Amino acid sequence: MAEPKPKAAGSIDTEMVKHVASLVRLGLDEDEARRFSGQFAEILDYFRLLNAVDTEDVPPASEQPAVRNVTRPDEVRPSLPRDEFLSNVPHAEGPFVRVPNVFDEE
Repeated sequence: MAEPKPKAAGSIDTEMVKHVASLVRLGLDEDEARRFSGQFAEILDYFRLLNAVDTEDVPPASEQPAVRNVTRPDEVRPSLPRDEFLSNVPHAEGPFVRVPNVFDEE
C-alpha cells in the first residue's frame, strides 16, 4: 500500500481515513470513510474553536477529587465453559489455546 501524500495541517480526507483504518485492520467502505472524514473534520474544527479561547487569566484547576477505593469484593463465580471459550479463540489445539512462540528455539 502506498504511503498517503502529506495533507494540509488538519485536513483528513477519505484516503487518510482508509489508510489509518488499514493500519488497525479495520475494514471501511467508501461511504464509511467519507462519513468519518466529515466527522473528523468537525472534531478538528471544534478543537480550533477551543484553541481560540483566551485562557490567559484562568488559573489551572488544582482541586483533587476525594479518592475512594472502588474495588468490588472478590467473589468466586463460575467461569465461561471451556468449549464456549475455545470457540472464540483464533487457534485452539485440543483443550488448549495455541499462541505464537515468544522466544526463538535454539
